[in-house]
Amino acid sequence: MGVTCVSQMPVAEGKSVQQTVELLTRKLELLGAEKQGTFCVDCETYHTAASTMGSQGQAGKLMYVMHNSEYPLSCFALFENGPCLIADTNFDVLMVKLKGFFQNAKANKIETRGTRYQYCDFLVKVGTVTMGPSARGISVEVEYGPCVVASDCWNLLLEFLQSFLGSHNPGAPAVFGNRHDGVYGPADTMAQYMELFNKIRKQQQVPVAGIR
Repeated sequence: MGVTCVSQMPVAEGKSVQQTVELLTRKLELLGAEKQGTFCVDCETYHTAASTMGSQGQAGKLMYVMHNSEYPLSCFALFENGPCLIADTNFDVLMVKLKGFFQNAKANKIETRGTRYQYCDFLVKVGTVTMGPSARGISVEVEYGPCVVASDCWNLLLEFLQSFLGSHNPGAPAVFGNRHDGVYGPADTMAQYMELFNKIRKQQQVPVAGIR
């Protein structure tokens, strides 16, 4: 894999989530991008079980267990501001056995699904973010395949993003700053999705016009 940028696309004024997704994909197709199947990234939240926190009034920790269709044999477990564990898919079974330590936050599963597009050296994924039956937002992932050092290709990624995102101007992901000249990896992409999902969860605490 190359270097990837994940960002949230605002819903176009007067449009629904689905209509905005259709506008984006139409722009990609006009650029000459070709459909390359579909993708899905999902995330379930686990919180520290009350029985493990003692009587000191400690704050519970959150862990996010995530899957990405690009890595069908892997499962990613991320802590906020912490490490990312990459395990095989049996990790989900392990989480059931660890319910005395980590408990699933019910009704908190969030995922994004959509279409993959290939355009020259770029792989683009435009997805609809959902919680339960409701569309909550739009995710845009762009991967530049030939490069594995984020600082070497951010300007190129940004230029390409601006070619179809219009006035929306995403900033450099936080993981790019942490990477410096290090090699970019799948855990960095999952960290970006974790941040995106948490941002959308917080936005849903107040009504958002245009999302159905």
